[in-house]
Amino acid sequence: MSTKAFKEDKISLIKEKIDKAQVAIVTEYKGYTVEEITNLRRSLQKEGGDYMVTKNTLAKLAIKGTPYEVLSEILKGPIAIAFGFNDQVAPAKALSKFIKDTKKGEILAAAMDGKLMTAAEAKALATLPSKEEIYAKMLGCLNSPASGIVGGINGVMSALVRAVAAVRDQKSA
Repeated sequence: MSTKAFKEDKISLIKEKIDKAQVAIVTEYKGYTVEEITNLRRSLQKEGGDYMVTKNTLAKLAIKGTPYEVLSEILKGPIAIAFGFNDQVAPAKALSKFIKDTKKGEILAAAMDGKLMTAAEAKALATLPSKEEIYAKMLGCLNSPASGIVGGINGVMSALVRAVAAVRDQKSA
C-alpha cells in the first residue's frame, strides 16, 4: 500500500527526470523480468538516460504542465518511461536493441520538444545517427578538402622531383 508521502516522492522524482530530459519514450514492459529491467536501465544509464517503471496516475500528475504532457493519452496499461538526458537518439537505439534481443515489450510513443511522436516515429528515431557519428561525419567533411590539397601538392612535388631526377640522369649519361 502506497502512502501519500511515497507518492509525492515518486511524482517529484519523475518531475526531476522530466526537467532534465531531452526525450521521453513510453514503452510497454509486460513480460520483463527484474533482471532484464535492471540490464536495460544500466544500458540506458551508460548512454546518458534512465528507465523508470511507474504508475500511470503518478506519471500523469508529474508531466502535467510540462512539454511531455502530450504523453498523457498514451499512459495506459503496464508502462515504463525511458528518458534521454544527453541525446535524443541514444535511448531509442538502446530500447530498440533491447526489444529486438529479448523479443518482449514495445515502444508505444515518445515526446520531444513538446511534440508527440507515434510508435513508428519513435522507432525511426533509433535509426538516426548518434551525436558522435554526426560529429565524425562533420569532421570528415571538414578534413576532406585539406586532404585533397595535401594530396595535390604532394603529386606536384613528386612530379617535379621525378623530372629533376630524369634531367640529372640524362646529363650524367
